[in-house]
Amino acid sequence: MEFGVGSIVDGKVTGITKFGALVALPEGRSGLVHISEIAYSYVNEVSDHLKEGQEVKVKVIGIDQNNRINLSIKKVTEPPPRPAGGG
Repeated sequence: MEFGVGSIVDGKVTGITKFGALVALPEGRSGLVHISEIAYSYVNEVSDHLKEGQEVKVKVIGIDQNNRINLSIKKVTEPPPRPAGGG
């Protein structure tokens, strides 16, 4: 299975850092979900949203020249509707 940008795959959280979560992917690969890609709401602590060992569905949003895979959890789902009115 080839991971391309836009692929949605199942993974498992293997580590939590201040700036995101490391996720194990199929075929022994792994990637990083940056803190900004965890939820549509503001994420103060990664551990408030994710736990080690948790199964997650992630979308591949980038692969850099060093073959590091950038992942998003929030882009797997539709964004919440914006409240009507305001401003």
